[in-house]
Amino acid sequence: MKIYISGISGTGMGPLALVARDAGHEVVGTDISKGAIYDELARAGIDVKIGAQDGEYLKSQIEDVDWYVYTSAVQEGHLELMLAREWQETHSGFRISKRDDFTEYLIESLELKLVAVAGTHGKTTTTSMIIWACLKLGLPIAYLAGTTLGFASSGAWHEGDKFFVYEADEYDRNFLRYHPWLAVIPVATYDHADIYADEAEYQAAFEQFQDQSEKVLRKGGKLTWKNLEPLRVWPDAFRLAGKVRRADASLAAMAVHEMVRELSVGEGEVHADGTHGFVMADGREISADDIIKVLNEFPGVGRRFEKLAEGFYTDYAHHPEEVEATIAVAKMQALMDGRKGVVVVYEPHQNARQYAVREGYREAFEKAKRVYWVPTYLVRGEKEAAERGELAILTPAELVAGLSEKTKAEATELNDRLFRILWKWRNDGYLVLLMTAGPGDAWLRRKLAEAGE
Repeated sequence: MKIYISGISGTGMGPLALVARDAGHEVVGTDISKGAIYDELARAGIDVKIGAQDGEYLKSQIEDVDWYVYTSAVQEGHLELMLAREWQETHSGFRISKRDDFTEYLIESLELKLVAVAGTHGKTTTTSMIIWACLKLGLPIAYLAGTTLGFASSGAWHEGDKFFVYEADEYDRNFLRYHPWLAVIPVATYDHADIYADEAEYQAAFEQFQDQSEKVLRKGGKLTWKNLEPLRVWPDAFRLAGKVRRADASLAAMAVHEMVRELSVGEGEVHADGTHGFVMADGREISADDIIKVLNEFPGVGRRFEKLAEGFYTDYAHHPEEVEATIAVAKMQALMDGRKGVVVVYEPHQNARQYAVREGYREAFEKAKRVYWVPTYLVRGEKEAAERGELAILTPAELVAGLSEKTKAEATELNDRLFRILWKWRNDGYLVLLMTAGPGDAWLRRKLAEAGE
């Protein structure tokens, strides 16, 4: 089939395009600007048109297109979506969907067992850890990560793969489209107020996700599971920096162990901890110790506590619990690096979300030495909604006012002055941590490049 993707180069759709291409489909698409996966798409030979999505490129392709797939960022009135719907009226075999329907089609057509990782935070790291361990251990997996992976492409499929490891997003209820062989849930804390009315509705969605999954591993206040007896691998088995990262690794280890069990043709020797290794079809034995060993070598992934330069890190955190956990990881890293502490730059994501989570920020930044709070990254339509008087945009000063130690925080902007301040903090022996789901990441990368870092 020929697949056309609107919004193709972002971390949600780009990896999907790579999997589809590996599976033998022709893939083309458009994006307003070059997203994080653009370079990978170019290397894969996927034709991507960057610029105005005015429908002209789709018109040039549509006679050969079988399936039009669009990102959740595409809203009603989008010119490509409108053109696709017009075309569908006279071409009954032409399909239109968001990514979830097409992803499910790939999983079913390739006869893969779905390992779906979902949660408010921790899902990208946990997904990436599972991918890393499986690749290092030679397990037959296809996968789709919601980020760039320094150790592999962000999405892939090979002939003979048995599992599909997927970061299943709860936004827009995307994850409810699937019926996983194994669901892995690191943390589920209320988020996406524009989709879920309240905490109860949010948790009900995760309960539904669990109910429609064959097996479940969930790590919140305690470990719970369904239809399996997982090997218990606790966080203290890992030497990774940060309690949260070690907790993610423990969940990833249990998931990989279950995949190994499913692939095994027999049990191997009993090991010192009382567990069996599992014998693979090629005669190798894989044990829990083997899984722990490779996870202790996990190199990290793009935008998840990613080191940009000496003393500068970037992370995708934009939820209070995630912010607090990431600062804790940064504190540990600073200690390991012989640095004095952590200085934070925070760019929140989505104005509507700030109304829902602002109370959670109160103590989230307590472990930081200093906080520089920049304006919220607004999603499409939020500025216009504020101008219509529907929902006022919360300013950095208003959000800082809710912190328990508000004197350590400063409302500011992403500009040259801020970068000079951050540069001084780094040179004075502090670790600088940027947390953002918006353009702040590109800003810091650009400023560091200009500084020769």
